[in-house]
Amino acid sequence: MRFPSTISFLLAATLLSGTASAHFSTPEGHKTDTANRQAGTASLQDKGFRDLFGPAGYNPATPYATQLNPQVMPFVEDYLKRHEKHLQQMKSWAGPYFDMMDRVLASYGLPRELKYLAVIESNLQATALSWAGAVGPWQFMPATGRRMGLAISSRIDERTDYLKSTHAAARYLRELYNELGDWLLVIAAYNGGPGNVNAAIRKANSRNFWQLQYYLPQESRKHVKKFISTHYIMEGAGGQTTSTKAEWAKHQQTMAEHVQHAQSNVPAEMLANTATTEVQGRYHSVVVANALNMDIVLFNQLNPGFDALVNGDKGYTLRLPNDKLELFKVNRFHILYQSVINTMRNAGQQQGYPAEKPAATGKTPATTRPPVPPAGH
Repeated sequence: MRFPSTISFLLAATLLSGTASAHFSTPEGHKTDTANRQAGTASLQDKGFRDLFGPAGYNPATPYATQLNPQVMPFVEDYLKRHEKHLQQMKSWAGPYFDMMDRVLASYGLPRELKYLAVIESNLQATALSWAGAVGPWQFMPATGRRMGLAISSRIDERTDYLKSTHAAARYLRELYNELGDWLLVIAAYNGGPGNVNAAIRKANSRNFWQLQYYLPQESRKHVKKFISTHYIMEGAGGQTTSTKAEWAKHQQTMAEHVQHAQSNVPAEMLANTATTEVQGRYHSVVVANALNMDIVLFNQLNPGFDALVNGDKGYTLRLPNDKLELFKVNRFHILYQSVINTMRNAGQQQGYPAEKPAATGKTPATTRPPVPPAGH
């Protein structure tokens, strides 16, 4: 997070040399020719991204999280060629880092995928230092680091502390989201500052990243695309943090429609002696079912898509047997608390990264291993 930033990982200085730079150097550059787009799509499909593309290419009516925006496609293609091997190897040693970051981000109510900012900022290195003076895995400049609560002096620099700097990054990301309300704009602001993003919004008369991107500094718009590319390589799909606010709202609406359809197909006999209540927050189906001494299969049949939608803007219409519903109402706040604790404890395991120490290859010095955070951090 430097203004401007520098990336301390593989070949960053030449990331967009060749084909990709031709697509993104000017506002007209996004008009990629059909042949290049088709070639890029084929190569991406070979890398395991087959499900991101429909037979007719990008479809604006389809949720963005299930496909790849054509304006970022050439960038992802070039990024895969240059960095996929390195990022795949990172999965084998970065488990402790990601587990800790998942827990911290969850404790602030933030998407865990934001940890990939630390990947593109510093390659997860505590000693990363940019020419502008940004330091640590989250690349804080001194002023912002201090404002987010980090001690920075000639004797101590908490920007290099994995746990403390991740808490500081979470506070800053939450602050940026409260101001901008869109994760792609947050990522651009993390790199170039909210002032540049707000200026681009005014010039473009739009809050859509894809419409205002060429009013941003080149490094900031590339930063967003690096984040999207890393997210796709690590997760194999898009998500909330790779979508604009409008795209994610469309995705949530489509999911809600699928849930309504699934609920309409629940057998009438199963609905007998059940009732509903509106819920919203970080509830977790397994925690709810356990607290109510309810079979998880029955819970999921009555509440399809519960985990994916309950924390959304519209919440979820929870359906339970009458006796279970009364028990839920009495204990709902305790169940919510236990759900949050469960999410923080299991975030790393849900991600699927092996929780093992970095391999002794020389790429990740022992001094940069993250501390083992206490429970609840």
